[in-house]
Amino acid sequence: MKIAIGSDHAGFAYKEKVKALLLSLGHEVKDFGTDSEQPVPYPEYIRPTAQAVASGECERGIVLGGSGNGEAMVANKVKGVRCAYVWNSQTAELGRKHNDANVISIGQRMVSEYIALELVQIFLNTPFEGGRHIERIREIE
Repeated sequence: MKIAIGSDHAGFAYKEKVKALLLSLGHEVKDFGTDSEQPVPYPEYIRPTAQAVASGECERGIVLGGSGNGEAMVANKVKGVRCAYVWNSQTAELGRKHNDANVISIGQRMVSEYIALELVQIFLNTPFEGGRHIERIREIE
């Protein structure tokens, strides 16, 4: 799978860990930055990540920040993106299973590294169950 990833400075450390995990699992990764813990405006890195998913360049996306809230908000402004803000296994699973999330947002200050890596794997391995409600969601995107 080709996966887009992007973060601000507050999510940089986890971005690097997630990227290493993805590569070890055989995925192709398109890294939209940032490249350090130097403060940066997060929309400059999150929006291109989301746009890569919306355009079909990448199949899924992962965005990271301090809390993950702002990153989810920016990603969800991109037409065609369904970004789930995840903080535990249930939110990651249900975001995929029930809402067909194609992007997840994780807050580095909110969850441990172990949990963050677990959330990524759940996101990648959980299939969408389908359902009538998703057609309505896609209509209003």
